[in-house]
Amino acid sequence: MPEQTPRPTLESVAELAGVSRATASRVVNGGEGVREALQDKVRRAVEELGYVPNPAARTLVTRHNRAVAVVVAEPGSRLFSDPFFAQQLRGIGRELAAADHQMVLMMVDDHHDYERVGRYLAGGHVDGALLFSLHQPDPLPGMARKVGLPFVVGGRPGWAGAETDRDLVYVDSDNRGGARLAVGHLRALGRTAIATVTGPLDQTSSLDRLDGYRDVLPDGDPALIAEGDFTPDGGGRAMAELLARRPDLDAVFAASDAMASGALRVLREAGRRVPEDVAVVGFDDVESIAAWTEPPLTTVRQDIEEMGRLMAGLLLRRLVAAGARPGPAAGFPPGLRPGGPTSVITPTRLILRASA
Repeated sequence: MPEQTPRPTLESVAELAGVSRATASRVVNGGEGVREALQDKVRRAVEELGYVPNPAARTLVTRHNRAVAVVVAEPGSRLFSDPFFAQQLRGIGRELAAADHQMVLMMVDDHHDYERVGRYLAGGHVDGALLFSLHQPDPLPGMARKVGLPFVVGGRPGWAGAETDRDLVYVDSDNRGGARLAVGHLRALGRTAIATVTGPLDQTSSLDRLDGYRDVLPDGDPALIAEGDFTPDGGGRAMAELLARRPDLDAVFAASDAMASGALRVLREAGRRVPEDVAVVGFDDVESIAAWTEPPLTTVRQDIEEMGRLMAGLLLRRLVAAGARPGPAAGFPPGLRPGGPTSVITPTRLILRASA
């Protein structure tokens, strides 16, 4: 069996480059204060020897981990079953990878997990955090702020004082406008008993979509509103509740595609034809749901992956403003500046398919 070649060390890099170990360490690990000529010597030695820097040593020199916590305030059972989160995490992961940052995924299965997450955020393991799918009241933003960790929120913040918080940064879609598009389309079809299945009403996205519904139907019957939970089963339960209350309903706006898929199942079991008897519109245009329901789902499209990318880009921008060095590939939305109140609201549009 051939002998393994010893891994090159920082000492061997320094010897080949003709510099001290401390100088080689500063160059390799991203430190400052080294003349360009010496930097070139060290880089050539690194390339010639095939030296791979030690991440822990780099952190000690730069005080940056090049890692970001992505904290989803949902249990793992929902995170890994809902394709919405897969698309958002894909956008986040691609943006962080382009900036040579690692993503540390954390979930909140129950209230006991907040202590565990808080310890990790306070432990100096990550440079910043992305927080999304927050329920009110949620302690995560306060935890991050208490330990001085830069963070970006996914979704419009709904806690007291958020609207005037100059340090708050968030990304959301035009939930209210999208809901208006959906309900306006149903009304234009001549539907007169338009119901809605909301998301959990402790989340701002659900409240904004309900407000959009009410914008179009300000005098609507409260019996046509039922709360779901952004899952197919929750959508099915809410649909059954609506049919029991108002068997004459002829349209439904479900505040997510997942809930719309559950509503379609219950309508089919109840013998209601879609769209002939009941027209159905969803929200999200999740790639693995809307086009595959029976019939295919008319829905409001939001660019879920782009929202994840924007969240990561805004956090990287905050890290730059705080003195971190996220790398040359980090992309940021044009026209945004570090500091001050910052929000990005992405547009929505109606996608017509057979269900409405």
